[in-house]
Amino acid sequence: MSDDRSKSPAQADAWRQLRALTSARIALGHAGTSLPTAAQLDFQFAHAQARDAVHLPFDHAALSEQLAARQRETLTVHSSASDRNVYLQRPDLGRRLSADSVEQLRTYAQAHADGFDLAVVVADGLSSLAVQRHSPAMLERIDELAAAEGWSVAPVVLVEQGRVAVADEVAEVLKARMVVILIGERPGLSSPDSLGLYFTYAPRVGLNDAARNCISNVRLEGMSYAMAAHKLLYLMREAWRRQLSGVNLKDDAQVPVLEAGEGVRPGNFLIGG
Repeated sequence: MSDDRSKSPAQADAWRQLRALTSARIALGHAGTSLPTAAQLDFQFAHAQARDAVHLPFDHAALSEQLAARQRETLTVHSSASDRNVYLQRPDLGRRLSADSVEQLRTYAQAHADGFDLAVVVADGLSSLAVQRHSPAMLERIDELAAAEGWSVAPVVLVEQGRVAVADEVAEVLKARMVVILIGERPGLSSPDSLGLYFTYAPRVGLNDAARNCISNVRLEGMSYAMAAHKLLYLMREAWRRQLSGVNLKDDAQVPVLEAGEGVRPGNFLIGG
């Protein structure tokens, strides 16, 4: 019997079975020296998704309503970047709050003179899609961790047109000892909704990335909410104990694994012994 597939100019890649193990673009096949039409169209679709994720407006009102339903107070502020075009062209403005926002937070802080143990910030970053999809679940887990440790937590601060460093200014104004920001990461061609968590101890304006710890690729196809919360709790506990964060605080959290069944050796199957 003849196989109609043999008439197609597109040839499948011999390693195509590996595609079941990753969302990366591997083993796409070829048509002569080019990609098959299906793979090319899929690439263009993924590129469009990534562009849309960058420009999708941050629906902070919807997120605020979700948190209000859980009795979680929020404060909405804005960076010094007036709009998305300015934000994309002037990263420095996304790292600082607008003058009105600083005054808003300062007024709130005056009524809470003792400050807070932890400030939690949510910013759109380069993918508000990631924030909308994943921040509610992560915020719930962060609240549970803080409650278990007995830490006081500031209202969730929602920042429009914000970058990672804006969290340091938020925490400094609110007199928070630690801060974690949930922010949309730069979209990849297979991950337009990747959420990043950045944690800083003793935050203040002027710190650079060496003072922060990052947990990246939090999404359904990447790092799970539970694993991200597990790593974040380790970092926060160690930072509280050692009074530091960043390059001097390594992520040595023990990764939880499933119990090995009878006759099954536990551990990493890639490493013998």
